[in-house]
Amino acid sequence: MKISGGLTENGIVVGNTYDKYGSTNPIVRWLMHGFESAVTELVDKVKPVSIHEVGCGEGYWTLRWLEQGIDAYGSDFSSTVIEMAQANALNRKLPVETFHACSIYDLNPQEDAAQLVVCCEVLEHLEYPEAALQTLQAIANPYLIISVPREPLWSVMNMARGNYLRHWGNTPGHIQRWSQRQFMALVSRHFDVIEVRLPVPWTMLLCRRREA
Repeated sequence: MKISGGLTENGIVVGNTYDKYGSTNPIVRWLMHGFESAVTELVDKVKPVSIHEVGCGEGYWTLRWLEQGIDAYGSDFSSTVIEMAQANALNRKLPVETFHACSIYDLNPQEDAAQLVVCCEVLEHLEYPEAALQTLQAIANPYLIISVPREPLWSVMNMARGNYLRHWGNTPGHIQRWSQRQFMALVSRHFDVIEVRLPVPWTMLLCRRREA
């Protein structure tokens, strides 16, 4: 599977800096197993007919759902990483039209709505997370799975590995930081939180759109 490997677009790191899902490091494998299990459990609760993955990166999850027979498609602001996702789809004999480049702020319900919207590891990179949540509220029909790094645990774990010490463990590109309570309060302004999962070191929520 093609991985970005730290490529940037307009000064922003896109996709994954390394193949975290294919890592042989036992700690990384344990962490990613927890993340994957949480996502899978929440998707299984919804049993969606359609999924839109916002911030799909190289397409790992979208392609997985397609192969399970779900009508899944993905979007990402980066045309560079979307080209990688399309190449990954082609290699698995899946339609390249599954992926398209679009900013989260420009998504609209006429073209981008799905029974389940998945937006994992995106909001911490955004200058305007509240506006992004408003967009997600418009396209989630009616479910959303959303996750972010759980602070301060995320930064503490980075520092324990000796990473980003000058920035107190904050990963480059993360311009928003939330504790579990803070993130739930933010999301709850737009959605009803149905389920909470806490795979180390993330906060992950299954939500239902709150009708006006």
